[in-house]
Order: sequence, then structure tokens, then C-alpha cells
Amino acid sequence: MKTSSSTTAGSADPSLTWVESMGGPLIAVPVSVLDGWRGCTESGMVIGDGDVTDDYDRACEVDDLAGVIAVGEKGMRGLVLADEPATTCYLPEHQAFVRWLGADSEADLIAAAKTVLTDPTTQWEECGVWETDGPAVLMDSVTDGAELDIEYPNGGGLPEQAPVPIPPGRWTVRAVHASPNDDTSVGLVQLLPSEGDPFS
Repeated sequence: MKTSSSTTAGSADPSLTWVESMGGPLIAVPVSVLDGWRGCTESGMVIGDGDVTDDYDRACEVDDLAGVIAVGEKGMRGLVLADEPATTCYLPEHQAFVRWLGADSEADLIAAAKTVLTDPTTQWEECGVWETDGPAVLMDSVTDGAELDIEYPNGGGLPEQAPVPIPPGRWTVRAVHASPNDDTSVGLVQLLPSEGDPFS
């Protein structure tokens, strides 16, 4: 997890927090149900030596660029950023997750992301509907949500995480991988207000 400031010309981006996974997918989990996300367990199948599907296993099963899966037992859902373990940040002004697929600098990546977001010819992939009750946290899906405030031993710092400041709502999820120029490739997962949103 690193925090840095974009210096894209003509922009005034606040400091961005980038989240990196240990090799699996990232997930955005509503703050209200963070303790319902268990991550990987010893009984899981992908990392553990068991035969029980744990939360991390379910996140790894998402085949599309993004997907929505259940979190806990309260009927809430998390948004999995799948396909590849790309370092990711959240742009609140566009309600979009920006995934670092290939760029010389953060400034180049963010500029490319904004180009794709504003291009009416972008070929988006629909990835379902995500309903939230308020802010979420972007994190490594391998991590237990109840342990985000527990530091790793030997000065390893806190688990990777970044705030996702979204209001309550029902969001249509769309995603794309794009290369707006020869030197930059970016992944995007954007949230758009869904029709029939009970919070609007």
C-alpha cells in the first residue's frame, strides 16, 4: 500500500492510496460488514490444505473483470476486482477503480484512465449490480476484514487497504481494460447509479 500524489497536468487529484495484493484478487467490502469477510483460512482450497470453499476461494472464482459476491450473513455483498492482481486505487470523482496494467508513471496512468472514462466509444463490459449501505474498504481478498487494523509482525505494517467513499446506493458495475496509447494500459471498474436505486 502506498500513498502518492498525482501530478497529471491540468488536474488537482488528491493523494491516492494504491492497494497491492499478494497475488490474488482485490475486493471492496462495505465497512458495515468488514468483520463478515474471512479471507483465506486453513480449511480453504486455494491457499489452505482443506476442502472447504472459503471467502478467498469464492473471490478467486470470479471469471469476469469484476463481480459481486456475498459477504457475511447479512445479505450484503462485496465487489471483487478480478482477472489479474493489478495494483489499484479509487478515484472518487469518477466512482472508478483504476488498475495499473502498464504505465511509466502514476501521472500517465491517471491521465489514461480519465481519457478512457470520458471516451464515448469505450467498450465496457457489464459486471452486475452492487448494492451498498455506505462507504467500503478496498483490500486484498486474502485478508480477514476483522484484521485490517492489526499490524503484521516484524514491522510489516498494516494489511493493504484504501477507503472507498461511496454513498448508499445500487450501482451498475462496468469494467474495461484499455490502452489509449502505446505506452500505457489501464484497467477500470466504474460504478454508475442503477435504475430503481432505493437510495436515490
